[in-house]
Amino acid sequence: MSKHRINWYKYAAPANFYPLAGKMIPVFAIPAAILFVVGLYVGFFVAPTDAVQGESYRILFIHVPAAWMGMFLYVLMAVYAGVGWAFNARLASMMATAIGPTGAIFTFISLVTGSLWGRPAWGVWWVWDARLTSTLILLFLYIGFISLQSSIDDWRRADRAGAVLALVGVVNVPIIYFSVQWWNSLHQGATITKSSFKMAPSMAAAMLILLGACWLYSIAVVLVRVRYIIREREQEAPWLAEATA
Repeated sequence: MSKHRINWYKYAAPANFYPLAGKMIPVFAIPAAILFVVGLYVGFFVAPTDAVQGESYRILFIHVPAAWMGMFLYVLMAVYAGVGWAFNARLASMMATAIGPTGAIFTFISLVTGSLWGRPAWGVWWVWDARLTSTLILLFLYIGFISLQSSIDDWRRADRAGAVLALVGVVNVPIIYFSVQWWNSLHQGATITKSSFKMAPSMAAAMLILLGACWLYSIAVVLVRVRYIIREREQEAPWLAEATA
């Protein structure tokens, strides 16, 4: 059996991961597209109208998965950045760099959709609510990470500087998550809890399907981006010329 065991450690090398990433992209991209279509259909055409918020609540099917992804991807980015810094793992640092823009986009979407939902729910586009403010800080952390890395020509120094910022910024993620419990907040509490779903089954299904779609999309896009980063950083390597020939 050991002869057929996959040595995953070899894929920590950019030269080995590059072709694997190329094969994996459609594996995640195609299901992501399918789940997006199914999730949006269930959310906007199957799920019932909310008794309190009416039709405006449907924007939460986009807002909630985007908000979750913004937080999860930041933690993942910080983990990769920390591993790359601590162990001088080039691919881990590249993965952190690749994750940053996707996390920033999801965080931006969560803020925009939250504002669109807040107008009919609260009567205002924006309030300096604890969760909204900490989510805005998360977007600034993403932008800071991306800008800091882009401003340093030496990618090794850029990775180290980005890792420090990413790791320091991790403290903001639990603040976002627990903000509605720690402070008096206009923002609603957790929609999905350990004990039960606080929504109709079709609503929960749409939310979870779209969350899955966002995960698969993120993986596919990060793999595409990390291949570009590998090509940029390894452009002088002989193996790259053979891989792209």
